[in-house]
This record gives sequence, structure tokens and C-alpha cells, in this order.
Amino acid sequence: MSLSEIISEKMKQAMKAKDQVAVETYRSIKSQLHNTEIETGKDLTEQDEINVLTKEVKKRKESLEFFHKQGRDDLIAKEEKELKIIMSFLPEPLSQEELNKIIDTVIQDTEAESRRDMGKVMAAIMPQVKGRIDGKTVQDMVKEKLS
Repeated sequence: MSLSEIISEKMKQAMKAKDQVAVETYRSIKSQLHNTEIETGKDLTEQDEINVLTKEVKKRKESLEFFHKQGRDDLIAKEEKELKIIMSFLPEPLSQEELNKIIDTVIQDTEAESRRDMGKVMAAIMPQVKGRIDGKTVQDMVKEKLS
């Protein structure tokens, strides 16, 4: 079953349960996937779908941060629920330990020695961890290790 079909099924269940936030979230995800498919002009691969979902997670996290700063408790709960729904479609997140191993391996493989080598390290790491951990977290850890 494709991601689109799974989302459609979940959306039907949310409609039956009269869960408006979930219905809107599923529609939003489905719409973003469809728009990306149209933009690229081809069927989306699993990695393409993960990229779309990752962007949606990032949007929700940025919104949450903004709502916290503005004290908008009414919108925080909705955003958190949307975030949880979207993240349920992403692969299992990496642990700190797993990420450390990947970063150490890539640093050795690329023979990186300083922050000037950060670009090639990040370029090698991100395809391995995409959708499983936030890019900012990876960037911070790589900076720390290359200092």
C-alpha cells in the first residue's frame, strides 16, 4: 500500500471519528505529496515522500516555536497534534548513539579535520539520516566534533 493510500484510509477513519484536526492534517499531507509529484513530473519515490514529510514537520516545529513565543496556547495543541500525525509516517528517529557512530564514520571516511570540511561531511551524512533526525541537530553535532 502506498503512502497516499495509507493517508486516504487514515483520513476516512478520522472523518468517521469526526476528528477535524486529523482530517485537515491528512488532507494537507496528501496535497503536498500531490503538488510535489506535479512539480517533479514523476511518481514520488519513498525518499521523495520522506523529504515532503520532513518539510512538513519542520513547518510545524517552526509554528510551534512561534506560538510558544506569542503565548498562543490555543494553537499549540493543534500544531502538536498535527506534528505527531505527520511524524507517525516517518522512519524511526535515530538515537544520539547511532548518530554519533554515523558522524564519526563519515568524518573518518572524508578525512575531515576542521570546520572548513563541514560541507563535505554534511553532504555525506544527510542522505543517511534524512527524515530520521533534524538537520540542525546533525549540523550542531558535526560542528562540535570538528572543533
